[in-house]
Amino acid sequence: MPHAAPPAWVMLAYLISGICFILALRGLSSPATSRRGNRLGIFGMALAVLTTLLINAPVPDGTFLPQPTPDDLITLVRILAAVAIGGAIGFFIARKIAMTDMPQLVAAFHSLVGLAAVLVGLAAYLNPIAFGIAGPDGLIHVQSRVEMGLGIAIGAITFSGSVIAFLKLAGKMSGAPIMLPGRHVINLGTLAAILALVGYFTQDQSLWVIVAITALSFIIGFLLIIPIGGADMPVVVSMLNSYSGWAAAAMGFTLHNTAMIITGALVGSSGAILSYIMCKAMNRSFVSVIAGGFGANDSGGGGDGTKVDRPWKRGSAEDAAFLMKEANQVIIIPGYGMAVAQAQHVLREMGDLLKEAGVTVKYAIHPVAGRMPGHMNVLLAEANVPYDEVFELEDINGEFAQTDVAFIIGANDVVNPAAKTDKSSPIYGMPVFDVDKAKTIFFVKRSMGGVGYSGVDNDVFYMDQTMMLLADAKKMVEEINKALQH
Repeated sequence: MPHAAPPAWVMLAYLISGICFILALRGLSSPATSRRGNRLGIFGMALAVLTTLLINAPVPDGTFLPQPTPDDLITLVRILAAVAIGGAIGFFIARKIAMTDMPQLVAAFHSLVGLAAVLVGLAAYLNPIAFGIAGPDGLIHVQSRVEMGLGIAIGAITFSGSVIAFLKLAGKMSGAPIMLPGRHVINLGTLAAILALVGYFTQDQSLWVIVAITALSFIIGFLLIIPIGGADMPVVVSMLNSYSGWAAAAMGFTLHNTAMIITGALVGSSGAILSYIMCKAMNRSFVSVIAGGFGANDSGGGGDGTKVDRPWKRGSAEDAAFLMKEANQVIIIPGYGMAVAQAQHVLREMGDLLKEAGVTVKYAIHPVAGRMPGHMNVLLAEANVPYDEVFELEDINGEFAQTDVAFIIGANDVVNPAAKTDKSSPIYGMPVFDVDKAKTIFFVKRSMGGVGYSGVDNDVFYMDQTMMLLADAKKMVEEINKALQH
């Protein structure tokens, strides 16, 4: 029995929600408007949830009228209790989570979206009449079977893939690519089997079919993510975000909920576009990355973390303070190490001290700096770094040749010249900052024993114009600030 069309006020409310989501995405595209975009997204989602809660089951003539019964009230109390519990957990996590843990938190939340899609799909399968997707004979409509099968499949892939991404980002699993023999044949075969089962599900709604789709989708999500190394992990986070959106959109069709369809489509399409832009910025093939490291060397390329004993120069906070104060321009390149040390505030103080001395200070942000898209932008915005001092790679890379000092704090892969010269490197082809053209380089890192997240040693450490500042990033910048003040 098809659903009756909802009243005009419901469609209007969902339309307003959709517009808020679009404006929210537009706002989030710039640090200057991100807070306003976030508020619009919150308002849009609150309106969509409230509207959905106010809709009651249709009466025989197809209109929507309030008909509260004791069962309706009990159901409403359960829903509100679930919303309250989930909201409290989310609020607590958001208040307590450190910015350094934000990438793995995002991956964990993506897994929950995927799991929710699977559970909703299974609930609809077990009680299709309650969801309005079956005829009087109890058989699920063919179009609903397609929507259900795809929604469960995408949701399961999102869940298991996000779990692996979380483990890698949290350091509970090696960030190095795990290459299974014959992985491409296995992956393609599993995906083909899932699509074939979804097609068969339109003819036979037996329980074993939906269970097989769910199980194979969980497996392929795991298989797709384990071959992807740390250098591509920011793309994975964005890609899983896209998957979670498409899973929500598919479930929106199953539930006949316009708001879910709109929200899911926006998240899915924006995540896919962002993933494509990031792949382009890294000179990666979008298809290769989402296919699970397709084309990567089974030996892992140059990502074994092997270091060669080579001469290098050690600098001090006093050296850095003196040379930067005498410079005309200093370009600061932040990375994940800055986030770990929570050094963004003292870094901004250093920039202010240098500007007071007449030095031009700029911040260079790589598209994949950190372990999540926009990670560095958020940290610098948190420290109130002026937006007009923050530049993307293509806008500032040509300035290093005229720059006196390049100050690298916690970054590694994004300044590694191996990306331009070493074809065996796992980061080969990724556009990087041309810091080697700067007159002086200060490289802040904890020790010479560590390598980048991709596991590749960095020739910048050993260049003649490089001075290594080996210490905790926050403590080192604090010492530089003291030296600048005296």
